[in-house]
Amino acid sequence: MLDNSTKRVIDDARQTLVGQIPIPMQQCQQITTALLYKFMSDDDLLSLEAGGRRFYFAGAMEPYSWENILDTRLDIEQQSRRYREGLEALKNSETLPSMFHEIFKDSLVPYSDHRTLSIFLQQVNRIVYDDSEKLGDAYEYLLKTAESQADAGQFRTPRHIIDFIVKIIQPRKGEVIRDPACGTGGFLVSSYQYIKRKNQKEDGTEGLTPEEYDRLHRNLQGYDISPEMNKLAMVNMYLHTRNKDPRILNYDTLTKDDLWGDNADVILANPPFMSPKGGIQPHKRFGVTSTRSEVLFVDYIMQHLNERGRAGVIVPEGVIFQSGNAYKQLRKMLVDNYLAAVISLPGGVFQPYSGVKTSILILDKSLAGRADTVAFFKVERDGFDLGAQRRPID
Repeated sequence: MLDNSTKRVIDDARQTLVGQIPIPMQQCQQITTALLYKFMSDDDLLSLEAGGRRFYFAGAMEPYSWENILDTRLDIEQQSRRYREGLEALKNSETLPSMFHEIFKDSLVPYSDHRTLSIFLQQVNRIVYDDSEKLGDAYEYLLKTAESQADAGQFRTPRHIIDFIVKIIQPRKGEVIRDPACGTGGFLVSSYQYIKRKNQKEDGTEGLTPEEYDRLHRNLQGYDISPEMNKLAMVNMYLHTRNKDPRILNYDTLTKDDLWGDNADVILANPPFMSPKGGIQPHKRFGVTSTRSEVLFVDYIMQHLNERGRAGVIVPEGVIFQSGNAYKQLRKMLVDNYLAAVISLPGGVFQPYSGVKTSILILDKSLAGRADTVAFFKVERDGFDLGAQRRPID
């Protein structure tokens, strides 16, 4: 849940950078890189406190840990130089998984002022990593402040809503689980944690074998159109699962059809709701003719479920009530072959990003084929108020 302290850090960091980097999206990239860097170092410290070891800044990488960069014995020029050297070291490290080379390959500081960089690093230092939710919250607030998130129709899915959908769908070990608009990978992480809990032994010990973990890692798949989101999703997956090669692809589900033949057992998604300027130019393999992304994503999800496949997808209310031909055609396909339930959510679930009214569609090919009814549910309260702050309530 986005908190005011995170907002203040992002706002202060952007104000520090604006004199050196006037373009908002470039400011986003600088802040995202610094957050990833710091959170990796914070994760090392959490591991050490638990009696483990460093994963990232160990051996030759240790001098470049975040705490060593901000060592008070260094002057601002030394801090600046060590951070820049650390970015280079992350690109070229032989001890880190190759995914980190990809994540940091284009990372650099595009200005030379040491004082600005030192102030910027001190500001980022105010966010402490204790859950990767904070990383996603920070990035999506960055997008909002850069006025790019609303254009893309992307709104962060609250963790409790993600977990709620996962519990309904009940992903199982051995199943292929996909999010075709994965953002920071929240549905994939929740699915991993759900499967791990469900397979835990009665005495609390590990229930999955190494081979089952390997298969689970391969079966968690995410696509996203944004390279920056891909980076966050890969790090998010690694922090939660230690998967050195997460299946996160930079892929436009709506305009590319290279992977059209790849089906899944479970699909979980909160796809973007939009019709961008210039429209979407979808490929020709959809069953419904439309330029609305929510229509096309639901179409994609239906067509990519295996025979006993299940899906949970968040959609705007228009998918249920709009009278346009594309919406009618989509609803007929849903009701005839896929739809098991509709869960109406309160209008403020996506605050502070949007007050858009949404529902969850529960798809189950096997169940829908046997039933002649669709269940409807209405959620009136989700444990938080519906204002911009989303404060917890009884």
